[in-house]
Amino acid sequence: MNKTYDIAVIGAGVFGAWTAHFLRRSGASVALLDAYGAANSRASSGGETRVIRMGYGPDELYTRWAMRSLPLWREFASRTGREIFQQTGVLWLSNGDDPYLKSVCSVLAQTGVAREEFNAEEIRQRWPQLSFRDVTWGVLEPASGLLLARDSVQSLVRELVESGVAYMPAVVRAPRGGGKLTEIETGSGDSISAGTFIFCCGPWLPKVFPELLRERIFVTRQEVFFVGTPAGNADFCPPRMPVWLHRTHTDLPYALPDIEGRGFKIAFDRHGERFDPDADTRMIAEPSIHSLRAYLRQHIPALETAPVIETRVCQYENTWNGDFLVDQHPEFENVWIAGGGSGHGFKHGPALGEYLSNRILNDAPAEPRFSLSAKQTAQKRAVY
Repeated sequence: MNKTYDIAVIGAGVFGAWTAHFLRRSGASVALLDAYGAANSRASSGGETRVIRMGYGPDELYTRWAMRSLPLWREFASRTGREIFQQTGVLWLSNGDDPYLKSVCSVLAQTGVAREEFNAEEIRQRWPQLSFRDVTWGVLEPASGLLLARDSVQSLVRELVESGVAYMPAVVRAPRGGGKLTEIETGSGDSISAGTFIFCCGPWLPKVFPELLRERIFVTRQEVFFVGTPAGNADFCPPRMPVWLHRTHTDLPYALPDIEGRGFKIAFDRHGERFDPDADTRMIAEPSIHSLRAYLRQHIPALETAPVIETRVCQYENTWNGDFLVDQHPEFENVWIAGGGSGHGFKHGPALGEYLSNRILNDAPAEPRFSLSAKQTAQKRAVY
């Protein structure tokens, strides 16, 4: 006889794991399922590192969610004894004509987030290993930094198991029909019964609910590079190297310092072609390496000929404008959907988990921007 849980969470990425955390802390019995395993190599929560920053242009909502999430990440790191957060600082690189960065400064000031500002000469003096002739203004968030992505999610899932959450590697069949869902079936033929079901399936959400989400969540390919740093040289490691974002470049490059000897991480924040998280190849073609080399040659000359020691292909699951999707399924009274991380969601895992658990357990007010009805079918990126 199958056990019945108060809540079943499908998807053990950062959204699902933090939601399970808050639900379990409330006393609910929770089952957590994932097809490939927590923070696996195909998941949007996999990989080495993620940026955690407070700046979101004029968008105070996400600034405040990041402000809420950071202490929860730090508390979790302290509780587990794992250095999953590293305070490297986050440096915005742009110029005085950039309205986005002006808005960042305004919102940070309003919310009490510390920042430091630099002119072009000060940037050259403080970070001589970088070369940005198109940059005249820098803004540093000294208290921000990066998170160890896979390590943190897998550590959280281990903690959940210790707290009594039932963790199951399992493929879940998409529910059909409507009304009240009583159970879900797995690929092995087992069933899981629960009072409430939460689907936090990241790029798989359009596959689970194709009629509802295939035109509202756009899964795109993203390429990430790790570049080997010079022997005996710490210029690309903390504290000499912060996380940075190059806003005056059309491809919006961003970089993270060398952590645990994995290499200097760099990527371009552009939406690639449509991507299937189950079947598409995760190899990077030579033209992408050439584009990276051209960027290094111009802006990080010490790494121009450095070896590319690792590459990764992950994916964004974008909503039309980058807002998250956190809402009830319109046809099932006890089914919730949480996703649409849109390339910036990882840092917000704790705040999202807290928000969703309060929506379910306490009928907390909904954020209209997260509703399904707010999701359009044509992409117009606004949150990043």
